[in-house]
Amino acid sequence: MTESWRQSMNIGIVHFMAFPTGDPVEQIRYLGEDDFFDVVEIKPYEQPVMEQIKSICEQAGMSVGIGAQPGLLGPKLSLNDPDEAGRKAAIDSVKGAIDAGYFMDARIVACLSGPMPDSEADIPAAVDLMADSCVQICNYAKEKAGDYCIYLSVEQFDDTTDKKCLIGPNDLTIQLAEKVRAQVDNFGITADLSHLPMLPGGTEGILSGLAPYLIHMHAGNCVSADESLHLYGDLHPRFGYPGGENDVPELVEFLEALINIGYFKSDVPTDKPVLTFEVKPYDGDTSELIIAHTKRTFKRAWAQL
Repeated sequence: MTESWRQSMNIGIVHFMAFPTGDPVEQIRYLGEDDFFDVVEIKPYEQPVMEQIKSICEQAGMSVGIGAQPGLLGPKLSLNDPDEAGRKAAIDSVKGAIDAGYFMDARIVACLSGPMPDSEADIPAAVDLMADSCVQICNYAKEKAGDYCIYLSVEQFDDTTDKKCLIGPNDLTIQLAEKVRAQVDNFGITADLSHLPMLPGGTEGILSGLAPYLIHMHAGNCVSADESLHLYGDLHPRFGYPGGENDVPELVEFLEALINIGYFKSDVPTDKPVLTFEVKPYDGDTSELIIAHTKRTFKRAWAQL
């Protein structure tokens, strides 16, 4: 099959999701040997590990993105924490990811918001705190910049199902983007096919509303219709997983929506717009097989466009 998608995008994979355990250096070497992937998204590691990963990616001609999400989710840090000490810890965590990004020549560092407040009356203040945190991080990226500046991208998550994040519903995501972009220009939004079934508005409706701010895309699957299933929530099983929401037809719809909103022709900080797959092995799956399955799923979807 002609790889016509290479004219429009760079395909990536989230390493720490596809390989939840094991040696990251050898795993990224495995990914680097597969010329399907142009981008690998990693979390920050200790410096000796980062040096090895950087060497592998340079040899493979593969770009790097940095995911700050694990550093926030693991210790339950929140960029919209009303406690200033807690919010500072979250900001410092993402600043560390910015440092890792510059070391790896990454153009984007992705993060997520903290939880949705229990009271609706507290939401405006939470959005203001989140915006202030993002501006601080973006300014830090500007201060550390050399010949280019890293962009911060906030990933839109579910607001009621699993992570229950402030960002979140489209209206709050757009509010955040407007507030931050009014102060800094190195900011954008990441949308994820895995999260769209858990949000109102439908695929094209959500993406068209976010279009002016999208600089980075994720794609994967979730289980959100049946709470009795053991993978219910934002767990990123393989495409087509029993009880899951996304397979080839939904990926086709997602790609069509991205084409329709002009994402693949948009001005982004990376050399081409990035579409990164985020899948995780469960129930006896192996990382290698679900990666192969993901590649086949994308090729089947692309062939239908």
